[in-house]
Amino acid sequence: MGDEAEQWRTFGERRVYTSPDVQLCQVDVELAGGERVWHHVVRLHRVALLALVDEGGRVLLVRRHRLVPDRWGWEVPGGPLDEGEEPAEAAARELEDSTGYRAGRAGHLITFQPAAGSVDAEHSVFVGQEPERVGEPVAAGEVGRAEWVPLGSVPGLIAAGEVWNAGSLVALLRLLMMDGQAVSH
Repeated sequence: MGDEAEQWRTFGERRVYTSPDVQLCQVDVELAGGERVWHHVVRLHRVALLALVDEGGRVLLVRRHRLVPDRWGWEVPGGPLDEGEEPAEAAARELEDSTGYRAGRAGHLITFQPAAGSVDAEHSVFVGQEPERVGEPVAAGEVGRAEWVPLGSVPGLIAAGEVWNAGSLVALLRLLMMDGQAVSH
């Protein structure tokens, strides 16, 4: 397609700020037109989510308040990977911590970057089936409540602004696109 000729070239990177959760960097790049600039990049932990679906075609969502937008919304359970942890392991751990449920089986659904122009924060999404209640959520301070929601009502929740974060939107829309291939509706 010829798009590769328009690719930016990088010449180096410097860290401006580093914490355990985030790195702010400047990357020395040459733009497609030849101009050389410092481009800001935010590097975050990789994230894993697990959309757990039951035999009745319902998905388990959590109601959470998010500080930055000061807003509540429904989300697919998930969170950052721990050091050395694989995405599937993190997704299973986050599901259990947030909801008290485990998936009897799970598979990869999609991997994406939510803001690829300036943020490096890979999200891996899994879909799980055969839910099993294994206890009480241990991340109670992070989640308002968990609730089984019919997949058919998800488009209405999205339209009403009740599901609004990138990870949950991508996960749920991809799940709805599956058209029953691996999930009963």
